[in-house]
Amino acid sequence: MSGRMRVRLATDERRSQLVALGRSLFLNRPYDAISIDDIAEAAGVSKGLLYHYFDSKRRFYVETVRDAFREMAEVTEPDLALSPEERLDASLDAYLAYVERAGGGYETLLTSGIGTDPEVRDIIERQRQLVMDRVVASLGLPGASPALRMAIRSWIGFIDAACLDWVRHRDVERSAVRALLASSLHSALQTAAQVDPSIDRAAQEASATQIHDVSVALD
Repeated sequence: MSGRMRVRLATDERRSQLVALGRSLFLNRPYDAISIDDIAEAAGVSKGLLYHYFDSKRRFYVETVRDAFREMAEVTEPDLALSPEERLDASLDAYLAYVERAGGGYETLLTSGIGTDPEVRDIIERQRQLVMDRVVASLGLPGASPALRMAIRSWIGFIDAACLDWVRHRDVERSAVRALLASSLHSALQTAAQVDPSIDRAAQEASATQIHDVSVALD
């Protein structure tokens, strides 16, 4: 263990510490390139203690993915004191800041080192559903509309693709990326409203403080 002194920590604190370490490892190296021995060595703990908290490397990885998306959800939570358009810009800017900090780890997070693992897929799906719910709630739109669901889901896929390109090339300013993502949502909503007029009607029925901002998104 490299002669490092082990520090006795409370159960929750130790687990959180290990998950944070796991994020730094898995977001910067391929899943298959990291062994339990590597993790234990980096944490300064025995493999037995590591298995006490996580029964396998897969379980450890899943929990690091869960924690990464939890943080992503927290930092992008909309500020309800802002107008819908300001809320969108602030959330997108926070998301891009998160992507920037993660660097190459963002790609690892999205592509999920253990591929088609159903639990990892479920975590990603929950995150995307959260984004859709937030957009619908912020703009006062009918969440049950199939056209709206398809439009926002497509936009979320656009975010993934655009941000992956951004972290790989870094040749576009963050403010320009944010503007591109906001504009693409407005275009998607405008098209959805043409397919389903109830979306536009719902926008017109939004509260007085939101009508102008929603109409900007749809017109």
